[in-house]
Amino acid sequence: MATLFDPRGHRPASQFLNDDFQQGLAHWNRQRLAPSLPSDDWQLILDGDAKMLRLEGAFLEELRAEIAEEAAAAPCTPEAFLAWFEGLKRTGPGQDDPLFPWLAEKAGLDDFRWFLTQEAAGEAGFDDLVACAQVKLPARAKLELARNYWDEMGRGNFKGMHGPMLDALVTALQLDPRIDTTVWESLALANAMTAMATTRRYAFHAIGALGVIELTAPGRSAATAAGLRRLGISGKDRHYFDLHAVLDVRHSEAWNEEAIGPLVAEDPRRATAIAEGALIRLACGARCFARYRQELWG
Repeated sequence: MATLFDPRGHRPASQFLNDDFQQGLAHWNRQRLAPSLPSDDWQLILDGDAKMLRLEGAFLEELRAEIAEEAAAAPCTPEAFLAWFEGLKRTGPGQDDPLFPWLAEKAGLDDFRWFLTQEAAGEAGFDDLVACAQVKLPARAKLELARNYWDEMGRGNFKGMHGPMLDALVTALQLDPRIDTTVWESLALANAMTAMATTRRYAFHAIGALGVIELTAPGRSAATAAGLRRLGISGKDRHYFDLHAVLDVRHSEAWNEEAIGPLVAEDPRRATAIAEGALIRLACGARCFARYRQELWG
């Protein structure tokens, strides 16, 4: 794995966990995933994509290496694995971070505007990630991801779509989320999620990463919604967080029962990959929370 020496001392410094790399990867993801039309330079674009895919893979392998020992300890039978997985809500990286009680009880409007700008700029789009992850999955898991996707899409009603709900809050608070003004930790989280969902060798990592979002998001969403309510933000504008504080509890239960459990039962080797994906997502989140506290409190 390619790393750079840290001149301050003790351990190699990552070449991936910094502004330049994460901004470049985020711009590439935005460009490559955007719908477009044929162009004459498509071969040059493919050459560039090949280089970026190798770098993206090295980035994800570095994240895997960080949590490999913990993931390897996860059990491989469905019942025991689900108990381990659900335990991440209490013991996983970033859980019970003091950032969220502070947001609920003390943060001011400017604090919230900065926090939500980072979150919006680093949002990878849960609906698109689920759509990518479900490709060629076994039928039972595929159906659960389809049900989850349909909820994300407002069950066919534009007003119920989750993405536009977040966009409405961004508009109401007059935020300006941009890649180049977003901390690298937030970009790294989105880039890692995108890498797992769009790369089939990490398909089961994506299942773990998406599943652990559903497992752990309700508490964070509730705290964020409480802070917005305290600051007088209308129910309509904060609906994205109010909704996820409740809906993701049901999503998590169904994801675990209908996707993770059956996938591990069919092939116990998948347990380690699912565990790695969950821990990568949580570790990236923990980095975000620490950086947010540094910026907001430091």
